[in-house]
Amino acid sequence: MTPRPDVPDSGSPPAPGSAVSASAVPASAVVIGTGLIGTSVALALRERGVSVWLSDRDPASARLAADIGAGTVLPEPAPGQAEPLADLAVLAVPPAAVAPALAAAQARGLARWYTDVASVKVLPLHRAGELGCDLASFVPGHPLSGRERSGPAAARADLFLGRPWVICPGPQTDPAAVAAVEGLVRCCRGEPVLASADEHDRWVALVSHAPHVVAAAMAAQLAHAPGGALSLAGQGVRDVTRVAAGETGLWAQILAANAAPVATVLAAVATDLAAAAEALAEMGAAAASRPGPDDPSMKLLAGLLDQGSAGVRQIPGKRGAPARDNAVVQVVIRDQPGELARLFQVAGQAGVNIEDIGIEHSPGLPVGVAELTVRPDAAARLTAALASAGWPVRR
Repeated sequence: MTPRPDVPDSGSPPAPGSAVSASAVPASAVVIGTGLIGTSVALALRERGVSVWLSDRDPASARLAADIGAGTVLPEPAPGQAEPLADLAVLAVPPAAVAPALAAAQARGLARWYTDVASVKVLPLHRAGELGCDLASFVPGHPLSGRERSGPAAARADLFLGRPWVICPGPQTDPAAVAAVEGLVRCCRGEPVLASADEHDRWVALVSHAPHVVAAAMAAQLAHAPGGALSLAGQGVRDVTRVAAGETGLWAQILAANAAPVATVLAAVATDLAAAAEALAEMGAAAASRPGPDDPSMKLLAGLLDQGSAGVRQIPGKRGAPARDNAVVQVVIRDQPGELARLFQVAGQAGVNIEDIGIEHSPGLPVGVAELTVRPDAAARLTAALASAGWPVRR
């Protein structure tokens, strides 16, 4: 592979948040670590006809990944036997294991180029340097994608479809290595973005790591909640706590490896929460005199809620496009096979694209409410089409 003008040369840091363009698909790869991410990478590569070898410290995990079509188990090295030289080795291991895995893979000469998928970059890169790894052939990477489930059985070839995949070359990185990793990302149908390792760690602390801790803290409040309260749980608390179901051991490693940036974000969140708690406590103490809109406690609380709304509006929409206002059409849907298919069929016949969907289940009843997010100019058309088809609909 040859370097292109959009790939930074070995002496130039990447522009923050800059995108990189398409590159060639690798002919062969070694995936070290056959958990959710590693096996998903392997499945995506196999779909493109790439030869994939699989390796894991747990042989059963590697065999399971091979059995579901992710590749061939990498044989143990034998004296005098040449190793398979792959175009690229993907280190799908936790942050603390990246540097040792890179050193071992390079010692075996497994590939021309190397990358990882760990969610922290600075610490593994520093430790790789301490171990004497060849950093010219190594490009730190991180796909921003995952699931609450783990292991090879949860893997999906489309796990990275349309998702950002950060590539973090350093001053010493060979541009051809960057091109090779970009080819991997494109092969997995991700969206490659260039950033420095330091930028990456600060960014993911804000948008991934600190949110996980906040979700865990809220979910911890539910651990001993009375059954009556939990029976009222709706989509709001499910949305807030969803990611807290992640694997504890892995997340503890991730947070420890990115401790300082995460601590900074959490301290800011804690300050806001403490201020809101104090304001609400003051309101509670003065319950007899309902606070008006000019009450300092009410103004503080409203200000925080306004800031939260403004922050949500900053989150990009589909495929990284700017967020846009959408309309929500609510439809009562029965809890039985085929209902969602019928719903989508009516929308398709009306020429309406459903941007997103959520379902609010009715406790104890065989029905729920499907909330269909559509473009504002399509809401009336969809509402009319659903009503004509007999769906109880509200907008």
